[in-house]
Parts: sequence; structure tokens; C-alpha cells
Amino acid sequence: MKAGKAVLAALREDIDRLLAAEPDVRADADDSVHQMRVATRRLRSVLRSYRDAFDADQAAATVTELKWLADLLGVARDAEVRADRFADLLAAHEEVPEEVTAALVGASRNAYSRAHEAVLTELDSMRYRHLAETLATWRTAAPLDPDLAREKARPVFEHVLRRDRKRLRKMIFAEPTAAPADRVELLHDIRKGAKRLRYSCEAAGEVLGDDATELGTRAKRLQSILGDHRDAVESREHIMAVAAGAHGSTATLYELLADTEEAAAGRALARYPGAAALVSTGD
Repeated sequence: MKAGKAVLAALREDIDRLLAAEPDVRADADDSVHQMRVATRRLRSVLRSYRDAFDADQAAATVTELKWLADLLGVARDAEVRADRFADLLAAHEEVPEEVTAALVGASRNAYSRAHEAVLTELDSMRYRHLAETLATWRTAAPLDPDLAREKARPVFEHVLRRDRKRLRKMIFAEPTAAPADRVELLHDIRKGAKRLRYSCEAAGEVLGDDATELGTRAKRLQSILGDHRDAVESREHIMAVAAGAHGSTATLYELLADTEEAAAGRALARYPGAAALVSTGD
């Protein structure tokens, strides 16, 4: 198989996912914002990892627009996640004051509603329409580099996976010596690097087979663990911010919730070294 045909097949799959999610997002269907955001991120990741296969200027411009869309969807998705997480946290406690439920769950749901309205506004904009039209065209006529497109797919895909894995390894190896103040953000960068490697592997599955699939599975596990860590850290920070000025039993409840999230972050971090080793060691 030629590289151009293989890359186009991976690209087309992600384009279809993104465009198919739009009606559900407009209808505010369950999990629709998440699905569209994932499709957008996957597509952006493929364009970045396999950038040598595309016309540089056109690919860069589309990556910029995909980042804009992902960030827009991310505001809504993050609020949605917070609301669900806070609801689960509070469910473990009896006699939760209404003010706490309102400050955590209610405020997050309101934030989601506002963010979803902003998404709908932008889905009707010329900017989004142009992006959707560009992607629809790219399903069959992506701006591929003509020379690389004619190369055999296997060495091209192997090169991309080696590059993305090397990039991730560099961050993993730097993490043990990171200053405590920098560690949380470095772990977040490692998570993003694992996600990028995962999507590269998934795009390469048809060409490279089990080797790419296995590495992608390892990268996904690392991404998931660090995602759990990040969610717990951000949830704790949000709780502490909301708790400022609270007194008595309400302050005690906020402290218990923050402690719960701190423990969750610790449990996730305990799983990190093993998952990182599976991705960073070996061939």
C-alpha cells in the first residue's frame, strides 16, 4: 500500500467521526460534545504526526482551526465532567447542604449550558462552515505531498511512530528530575504525548498490524492513568477555590471532598511508573 492512500484512509475515518457528531451536539445528545471533541483531537493529532505527508501550509492552517474547535468544545466538556464528578463525590455524603450542591454541581451544569450555547453559535458561523467544507473535501482530495504519497506506507508509518514515541520518552525520562512545582504540568504534557502516540498507532494499525496496535494500547493506558490524575488534581483545586470563606460543617465537607480528590490523584500517580515503563522501554 502507498503512504498517501493509507494516510487518507486514516484521515477519512476521523473526518467522518467529526462531521457525524455535529447533529448530536446541536441536539445536546448525551456524550455528544465529548465525541465531537475526541474526533477533533484525533484529526488534529493525525495531521500533526503525519505532517510530512501533507502540504505544510494547508495542514498547518487546518490544525489551527481544529485547535479552535477543540478548545471551544473543551470548555463545555470540562464543565460536564466536573458536574458529573462533583455529583458522584457528593453522593457519598449524607445531608449535603444545598449551597454546596449548588456551588459545585449546579454551577458546573450552568457553566456547561453557557458553553454549549457558545458551541452552537460557532457551529452556525462561517468559520466552522469553512472548516467543515474543507474537511469534507479532504475526505477524497486531501492536499497530500505528491512525493511522499507515492512511497511505501510501512516505512512512512514506522518513522512517524518512532518519532512520536521518542518525543514521549524524552518527557518521561525528564519527569523524575522535574521540580515539584513543574511536575503536574509535565505529567499533563506526558499525557498529551501519550494521546498523540496512541492516535498515531491507531492510524497505523492497518499498515503495521499488531505492533502498532499493542503500542497504541500501552499509550492509551498511560493516557488514561494521567487523565485520572489530572481530573482529580483539577477537581481538588476547584473545590478549594469554591471553599474559600466557608465555615463550620460546610468548610469541613469541602475539606473532606478535597481530601478525597487528593487521595484519588495519589492512586492514579501510583499506577504511572508501570504504565510509563511499558511505553518508554523496549524497541
